Amino acid sequence: MPSTCPVAPWLCHPPRITIPRGLYPWLTDPGSLTARIRARCGRFAVQVLGQGLARPHCDEAAVLGLAPGVMAWQREVVLLADDVPVVYARSLMSRDHLRGPWNRFTGLGNRPLGAALFADPRILRQPLRVARLDHRDPRYRRAAAVSPGAGSGLWARRSRFELDGRALLVCEVFLPAILDLASQPWVRIPA
Repeated sequence: MPSTCPVAPWLCHPPRITIPRGLYPWLTDPGSLTARIRARCGRFAVQVLGQGLARPHCDEAAVLGLAPGVMAWQREVVLLADDVPVVYARSLMSRDHLRGPWNRFTGLGNRPLGAALFADPRILRQPLRVARLDHRDPRYRRAAAVSPGAGSGLWARRSRFELDGRALLVCEVFLPAILDLASQPWVRIPA
């Protein structure tokens, strides 16, 4: 089965006028999304939807430097704030990297990837890209499945992380409940 190629363009500078009030800082903050969510809720959790080999979408394969149709390691999770889904996240890497420097990330279980990424100073992050996903994009459909009421579109961000010259792509799709957190003050400083 060929990989699908979603139609949403990934932008360096999202158009502020089209983004819901309160969401812009979440989309553009280069820091840890995990830490940002944890600081605004009482209970943070990661629910693993699945992980294993899968075909990346053609835009993901291009970012990772993979040929179309090549299998990659994929992890899909939902980030929960006080038991409410706020983010659907998908991470991918070349299957060739399973034995390389990224191998420790394949056994995270329900631990957050973000905390591990930002704890290692050797990991370099490329700039964020932002897109508004709709029903034509499989990432939107996966996110909407865990968050009824997703509407006609969801905003997402993604970036490529590098460790020893090897890439990991992380895509985070913001669910409607993230706006409830956006209005919350920082409740604690993450460890």
